[in-house]
Amino acid sequence: MKKIQLFSISIVLLMSSFICNAQTQKKEVTAATQIEAYYFHNAARCVTCKTVEAEAKADLESLYGSQVTFKALNLEDDATKPIAKKLDVSGQTLLVVKGNKKVNLTNEGFMYARTNPKKFKSVIKEKVDAL
Repeated sequence: MKKIQLFSISIVLLMSSFICNAQTQKKEVTAATQIEAYYFHNAARCVTCKTVEAEAKADLESLYGSQVTFKALNLEDDATKPIAKKLDVSGQTLLVVKGNKKVNLTNEGFMYARTNPKKFKSVIKEKVDAL
């Protein structure tokens, strides 16, 4: 009788370890597939800089809702420096990141955010959809 109880307990413990592993792996996959957008800027900002941030944030939210996160980060803030270093950013940059893939939209942002916001939105859609 004791052998049956011991065997039953062993099976329950074994099964619970499989369940825990499956849940951990699912969280890791979700984090790797998350798309994040970063807008790195300096403390002193012009109208175009502010417009790039506002348009990118609005466009990403309207196109993808909560599927794409957007973060505006001041490069002069000490808390931002590790993220900028990790992403190899040294100046004003609009970057879309998924896992180890990075898409730099800085040039398009500064060209189109103020003069042609519809074009900027279409570029964002094209680049993010490719990820």
